[in-house]
Amino acid sequence: MNEPSALGLNETRPKTNVRLTISANNLMDLDVFSVSDPICIIYEKTSGRKSTTTDPITLPTWRDRQWTERGRTEIVWNNLNPQFKTTFLLPYFFEETQLLRFELYDVDSKVVGTDLSAHDFLGRFECVLAQIVSYSTFRAHLGDKEQIGSQVKPKDKNSKNGTITIRAEEDEKNEKIQFDVCGEGLDRKDFFGKSDPYLNFKRRFDDGSSHLIHQTEVKPRNLNPRWATVQINTQALCGKNLDRPILIECFDHEKFKKQDDIIGTSQTTLNELLTEGGKTGSILQIPLINEKKKAKKSKYRNSGVLKIWNAKIIIEPTFLDFISGGTQLDFSVAVDFTASNGNPSTPSSLHYMASGVPNQYEIALRAVLSICQHYNSSKTFEAYGFGAKLPGHHLVSAVFPLDLHSKNASVVGINGVMHAYRHALQNVTLYGPTNFSPIIEQVAKKAQKMINSTARYQILLIITDGIISDMYATINTVISASGLPLSIIIIGVGNEDFERMHELDSDDALLQQDSRIAQRDIVQFVTMRDFLNRTNGGYLDADTVMENLAREVLYEVPAQLTGYMKQRGFTPRTSEDPWQRDSPPDEYDPRMDNIHNIRASAPPLYPQV
Repeated sequence: MNEPSALGLNETRPKTNVRLTISANNLMDLDVFSVSDPICIIYEKTSGRKSTTTDPITLPTWRDRQWTERGRTEIVWNNLNPQFKTTFLLPYFFEETQLLRFELYDVDSKVVGTDLSAHDFLGRFECVLAQIVSYSTFRAHLGDKEQIGSQVKPKDKNSKNGTITIRAEEDEKNEKIQFDVCGEGLDRKDFFGKSDPYLNFKRRFDDGSSHLIHQTEVKPRNLNPRWATVQINTQALCGKNLDRPILIECFDHEKFKKQDDIIGTSQTTLNELLTEGGKTGSILQIPLINEKKKAKKSKYRNSGVLKIWNAKIIIEPTFLDFISGGTQLDFSVAVDFTASNGNPSTPSSLHYMASGVPNQYEIALRAVLSICQHYNSSKTFEAYGFGAKLPGHHLVSAVFPLDLHSKNASVVGINGVMHAYRHALQNVTLYGPTNFSPIIEQVAKKAQKMINSTARYQILLIITDGIISDMYATINTVISASGLPLSIIIIGVGNEDFERMHELDSDDALLQQDSRIAQRDIVQFVTMRDFLNRTNGGYLDADTVMENLAREVLYEVPAQLTGYMKQRGFTPRTSEDPWQRDSPPDEYDPRMDNIHNIRASAPPLYPQV
């Protein structure tokens, strides 16, 4: 029996594990007296620029130190259409570019080492993991020794090197135990009133210790409380072990004491919850025992009873479930053209175009777009500017198309966004003020049209150099938009004091103003300067800055998307019946998106004067 290969390094960050299954068709026959004996080897690019190349490949991957082997299949003897039994487990991160190469060789011996010079090359395909998970089943033409291959299109004919099919599925789903629970006859702990009970659910470990996994809400002045329906991840609660003990504690919440009073404790298992509390019409009854009272009273029975019913295992849809079901991420970008950025023709400006060095706006645009492009098959983005005077206009434009021409602000590809940005920079007059509410309202109108299905989810990137001038209006706009399929990413460039910006990024408590409270947290704010650290007296290279910046600003997007879908009660389509994916326009050239002018190092933290 073939064991799955585990790809990637040890990783402490939360991640999703994706299992890859590989097959190939119509491979070249390079053996004289039989047919080829293929093996597939997977590499990941672990250093250097993580974007597909447009140049011929001259150095074999197994010799290239920028690539690390992550695993290999078994050899399938005498077969031009192999279905490899070995599967591969790969940690997937939405916020990272994970560039992979799949290379097939016709082996000439049973022992295949790292030096592959004695074996015949059959073909190669290179892509990022995001492309594979977006389609669930991904087919590609294999390229020759100098090529990276290409995705198979509907009317393509068979290619000389054959094709590779890569199937991706999540290895573990988000499994939870869900049940209803109430208490009856709980002890009265307060001298002048009833108890204010809540429950703790704890995981028991083999050494006898326990750890809090879930806590219910407090039910004020109630000896017969019914708490809200409970959902707990089974992996966290008991390691999915049906018989591992689960500790339940019932406490009386004390407002004026340092410590809450224990009402009683009990113990159960996942198996007992599902069998006794999961049967139709059945109720699991568990007595709460207070050990101190039990030791003092010979006739002590219990301190109340917990009743549990409607227990069942539920599988919560994940981000990848929605993506493989065809959910597309629509992306809009808004660039700050206020005068506080400085004259673009002078080196002190944050918009200054230095030869060989990208400015901070360019880095931020590419960092986020390079990730998000893989989740939008149309390859079109909406690009806006704000806070400038347009050619022939005397008034400031609160929001305008970045290319200054199109009515709907749509541009094609990353290269289209960068071209529109440079075009605007050469033609507009930087002015002010720094108002966010108009652009958020503009994009929110688009998101409003997406609320009836899981087909699309909107992301807005705002890049700015200064403090918001309309903070009150912006907070109100964000609160109004918090119930829409929308995430807002704000990147602060330059050396301004962005302290008030953190009000919008409400990680600890939901954003509120006056009597209004946001439905969910939809804003993520970071400052660019946190990623431009000096190393050995210089600045980090721009590719490293982009990688680190994207990891930080996009980290929350998957949870924001699934949180919205759950709030709306939406479930994803299946990968067999996904939403129809839009095709890119004819003028889109993916090679152009991989050609950019980020070369030596990131721009200085403080613009040159």
